[in-house]
Amino acid sequence: MDYKQSGVNIDEGNRAVELIKTHVKTTYTHNVLNNLGNFAAAFRLDKSQYEDPILVSCTDGVGTKLMLAIELEIFDTIGIDLVAMSVNDLICMGAKPLFFLDYYACHRLEPEKVQEVIKGMTHACTESGCALIGGEMAEMNDMYKKGDFDLAGFCVGVVDRPNIIDGTKISPKDNVYAFLSSGFHSNGYSLVRKVLTKDVCETHNIDRKQLLEPTKIYVEDVLKLIKKHTITGLCHITGGGIEENITRILKENIHVTIKKNSIEVPKIFHDVQKIGNISETEMYKVFNMGIGFVVISPDDIEETMEFKKVGSVSNGVRGVTIV
Repeated sequence: MDYKQSGVNIDEGNRAVELIKTHVKTTYTHNVLNNLGNFAAAFRLDKSQYEDPILVSCTDGVGTKLMLAIELEIFDTIGIDLVAMSVNDLICMGAKPLFFLDYYACHRLEPEKVQEVIKGMTHACTESGCALIGGEMAEMNDMYKKGDFDLAGFCVGVVDRPNIIDGTKISPKDNVYAFLSSGFHSNGYSLVRKVLTKDVCETHNIDRKQLLEPTKIYVEDVLKLIKKHTITGLCHITGGGIEENITRILKENIHVTIKKNSIEVPKIFHDVQKIGNISETEMYKVFNMGIGFVVISPDDIEETMEFKKVGSVSNGVRGVTIV
């Protein structure tokens, strides 16, 4: 018996690395010091740009949205989701993404599939201004079923200590703004998949491919706002919905009110609610409901098609009310 017979094909692993090399190197900046294939990745931090540089890190996955990608055999967007979930979290502290790493585990390595996933990651890294500097591919046929794979992502960024945004400066009379979402992003898919099955979608003429619309990346837009305006709070709306996520950045005696009529809820949310007979309370608890990222500021910021004023801040019990 050899390693290949036991379920691990080293040659296919090497071929996968060769297929992704060109894509990965497109994300490299002058700060990346290593070549793909080293045991570890090296990144030079230019401290001259910062008074007191603080490294910020986070990690995330894409949940069971990955199961839908596997079912539909569409792999070029799920890598975008993976990067987006981490970089959108990272900028909530005002940090600029520096580099990203991924973990890809599967039943059997299929180099062309890996290439599609990595292409999505590199696209998202380029959009976020960060480098994909390393990762790991693990072939474990005893751990995963045939056709299955899993993803995890890790991101590191930097912010000057005086410029950290942590919600402590949120004050009554601040304005609450929101960037619109592109759909479910990467949250709530255990419920989405149970409601919008293949047969249900065919009956209701719903294109299931739209469920793989990738998570929006807010890095560039948010960093522009930070340079131009006073920003007191930033919040990525992920699992737990609007109320739970905004509450995380509020200090005691600060209350946020969100107006429903200011939110443009995409049709797909209404489809899930109606078909699944889901209460409105549950919908707002599970999904982003059209709000992908929240910005709190005392400034009057110009609204656009993708950026709306959705609420206000007041004194009161710590928490969020949606009216």
